[in-house]
Amino acid sequence: MRTIQNQTFDAERALYGSSDILVKNCAFDGPADGESALKESANIQVDHSFFNLRYPFWHDHGLSVRDSEMTELCRAALWYSDHITIEKTKLHGIKALRECADVKMTGCDVVSPEFGWSVHRMEMADCDAQSEYFMMRSDGLRFRNVRLKGKYSFQYIEDSVFENCTFDTKDAFWHAKNVTVRNSIVKGEYLAWYCENVTFENCRIIGTQPLCYCRGLKLVNCELTDCDLAFERSEVQAVLTAPVISIKNPLSGKILVPAVGEVIRDIPGAEGDVVMTGKRKDAACACA
Repeated sequence: MRTIQNQTFDAERALYGSSDILVKNCAFDGPADGESALKESANIQVDHSFFNLRYPFWHDHGLSVRDSEMTELCRAALWYSDHITIEKTKLHGIKALRECADVKMTGCDVVSPEFGWSVHRMEMADCDAQSEYFMMRSDGLRFRNVRLKGKYSFQYIEDSVFENCTFDTKDAFWHAKNVTVRNSIVKGEYLAWYCENVTFENCRIIGTQPLCYCRGLKLVNCELTDCDLAFERSEVQAVLTAPVISIKNPLSGKILVPAVGEVIRDIPGAEGDVVMTGKRKDAACACA
C-alpha cells in the first residue's frame, strides 16, 4: 500500500481512480475548489485528514476513514460506495451518506441534513447525529448507543434494530417495517404512524399521539409519558408500565396499562381491549 501524506490537494479529481493507498495528514482544500478527489477508488485508507471540498468519496469500494473531518462545505461526501468503515470522524456536510452498502460507523459526530438515505446494511455505535430525514428508506440498520436530534427520522426503513439509543425527533419511524427498538428513549410527537411489525421493548416514549394506524405493533414493558390519543386505529399488543393520558380507537389486540385518563371509542370496529391493571412497574424501563 502506497502512502500519501502531509499534502494539500485542491484540483478536480485529485486522486481519481486510486487503489491501495493510505492518505495520511492530508488536506483537500484550496482555491482551485476541485471536486471528487477520490472518486472511483478502491481499498483506500484515510487517516487524520481534512476535507473541505465536495463529493470526495463516490463509487468507492473498500474505504476506511479514521480521525478525520468533513466540513460543512464537504457536501454529499459518500455516495454509491460500499464496504465503508468510519471511526472518530466529523461528517458535517449535507447529505453526507447516500445509497451506500455495508457501512460501519463508530464514535462519529454527524451534522448532516438528509443523512443516510437508501443505505443497506449499516452499523452505527457510540455516535451523535443532528439531521432531518435521517436514514430514510434504508434497511438492515443496527444502531447501538446513538443519540439523534432532528425531525422525520427513520421513515420507510426496514429490517432494523436499535438498542440503548436516545432520539429527540418528530414523525419518526413512519411506514417502518420489521423494526425493533430496545432500552431506548424516543421523544417526539406522532411516533411511528403507519408502521408494520414494529416492536418497542423497555422503552420510554414521550409525546402526543403516538403509534397510530399501525399493524402488528408490540410494546413490551414500555412507559408512555405525555402521550394522549395513543394507538388510534392500530392493531396492537402492549404492556405499559405507567398511566396514559388517553387511548383512542384501538382496532384490535390488548393493551395492559396501570391506568388511563380516557378511553375514546367513537368509530365502529374499535374493538381492541384496554385492561387497567392498577399496577405500575416503576423500574421496568431500562432506558432511563
